[in-house]
Amino acid sequence: MMELESLGAFDEYLDGHSSLTNIACQGLDLRERSWRLFESDVRGAFFLGCRLEASALEYLNDHGACVFPAMETLPFHSFRGGLYDASELYAGYVVGDHESYQTTPDALSYHEHKRNAENMHVVGTLAERIHDHAIDNALHQHLVDVGSNSVVAIMGGHGLTRTDQAYIQVAHLGRALTSAGFYVATGGGPGAMEAANFGAWMAAHPPEALDEALEVLATAATFEPVGEWLDAAFDVRARWPQPEPAVGSSLGVPTWHYGHEPPNVFATEIAKYFANSIREDGLLAIALAGVVFAPGSAGTIQEVFQDATQNHYESFGKVSPMVFLDIDYWTTVKPIYPVLQHLARGKAYAEVLTAFDEIEPIVEYLIRHR
Repeated sequence: MMELESLGAFDEYLDGHSSLTNIACQGLDLRERSWRLFESDVRGAFFLGCRLEASALEYLNDHGACVFPAMETLPFHSFRGGLYDASELYAGYVVGDHESYQTTPDALSYHEHKRNAENMHVVGTLAERIHDHAIDNALHQHLVDVGSNSVVAIMGGHGLTRTDQAYIQVAHLGRALTSAGFYVATGGGPGAMEAANFGAWMAAHPPEALDEALEVLATAATFEPVGEWLDAAFDVRARWPQPEPAVGSSLGVPTWHYGHEPPNVFATEIAKYFANSIREDGLLAIALAGVVFAPGSAGTIQEVFQDATQNHYESFGKVSPMVFLDIDYWTTVKPIYPVLQHLARGKAYAEVLTAFDEIEPIVEYLIRHR
């Protein structure tokens, strides 16, 4: 089934066809396209969350189309046709006015999610599930466009501050991987996740610019309070913008499940989910070029074993490199690496387990195993 997810695609399709049978129109504002619907065969067509004039809705219902109405009272669009970006999630935020964050779609969606979780609101819960399916669909198409074999996920703790050496190292790693032609994907939040997306963003600028930008970020080292954290990040984006087309593209896959963790603004594409389990498993699944684990705690360790399970059973038809950054951390502080080496004996993924202290060998290793 073909999906039409923009007005341009809708118009282009109907310029050459007279029927919408077996076509899904997703999240479109068709109030100025009623005439096109009246001129089309709409039997067996699907309209998912589209905005329609009353006359067009009546026509569709009378002529065999299937219409899923938009739930316009919610702060999020369940039938969206694409991924988010920071400007959409933070629409309405005013730098310097920290209270304005509470009016953004990101904050409003989180509060709606909390209410749904507390009350098991049937409509709200259904809307979240539909939303996450739409994000899945948009992410799949995006990965087709960027090339799924180029995706490297960088996982790590949300608690890293912008002045931590590990944050700085991960930022340099994100830049180096992007410059080497990889597409960096993260959990989309603060800490190590932000560092990797930030590093990818700075791949569009000279190497010395990254260190200059780190000094700006250091003025608000933690994500609490969120306003100061955001202001510093938006300052960096303004000083070192992305060219057109973007050179420092990267993906963030955050969740409203952890509402206290705001999405970082350096991921150029954001696949934000309500369901954390879908988000975590999916993020690891798309990283066909490998996963790098920076220092982290319980959440990162859980992700290590999720990735190991996918590799153990070759869930996606291949094994992907698992690279641990900071040998002492992963062998002494959180001795997960030796455990994995033991578990992997006799399995194919034993050959793609490794650990390094420096950035360059990680990039070289992932290039060799690409």
